[in-house]
Amino acid sequence: MGALGAVLAPFAEMAASPLFLAEVLIGGVAAGLLYALVALGFVLIFKASGVFNFAQGVMVLFAALTLVGLMDRGVPALLALALTIAVMILLAFAIERVVLRPLVNQAPIILFMATIGLTFFLEGFGEMVWGANVKRLDVGIPDTSFKVAGLLVNRLELAAALTAAVLVTVLAIFFQKTRIGRALRAVADDHEAALSIGIPLKTIWVVVWSVSGLVALAAGIMWGAKSGVQFSLSLIALKALPVLILGGFTSVPGAIVGGIMIGIGEKVAEVYWGPLVGGAIENWFAYVMALGFLLVRPQGLFGERIIERV
Repeated sequence: MGALGAVLAPFAEMAASPLFLAEVLIGGVAAGLLYALVALGFVLIFKASGVFNFAQGVMVLFAALTLVGLMDRGVPALLALALTIAVMILLAFAIERVVLRPLVNQAPIILFMATIGLTFFLEGFGEMVWGANVKRLDVGIPDTSFKVAGLLVNRLELAAALTAAVLVTVLAIFFQKTRIGRALRAVADDHEAALSIGIPLKTIWVVVWSVSGLVALAAGIMWGAKSGVQFSLSLIALKALPVLILGGFTSVPGAIVGGIMIGIGEKVAEVYWGPLVGGAIENWFAYVMALGFLLVRPQGLFGERIIERV
């Protein structure tokens, strides 16, 4: 009974202090949207090729390193941003030409292994060009809080939330309403069939990797401004996995919903149940949520249910 009372006690704390609970929830939503920015890159590549891009996390790191590296060398912020966008688009061309084109119609596991190799290459290349020291990225948004109706709201987290909202809206329109978006979905369904009706696979892959690189840049700016540009940024890709499991690997809105669920879940668990187990719930709670979700709905909330007849 004592153990049960300890488990239920946080609910009484939530009811006793709703204002504090609201602040925890806001923090969870903001953290979840930062995870969602990374997960969006995974979704874009998976929708276009059916391959899980293990390199997305290091693309976030590489984009942030390039931006802060240029700024540290005296390049004005706007010009550095434009040059970084150009670098990510050139990277997309290089990936299509060197990695993807020779592996057209190969098994997905082969393409997945290629993205693992790309991960280590980009990490080593980034360290060689820009160095391994932690770098501070100042985007002009202070990491401070202000009060709204008695609630503390972090300015940087609010900017990340607005960035994620704009990105998901633009990407949803891009996939559903544009000719290229429809071609992307056709390529994801069947490479050979898409080629047979004249869809240029090489062009589609360049476009989607370019867009994924720009999403990685947005995520790198937000994460770099919050915690500094450092090589541990590439590990946030691991936290994007539970987001994808909850939202679905093929859904742009699902990445946002999954990110918010993970962010809120881990913040609430850490604040209210963390003291019961000595803390650090935030490090592993997302994976427990994902494991439980796999048992109930393995395709995710917005994923397509695949039915195979045997």
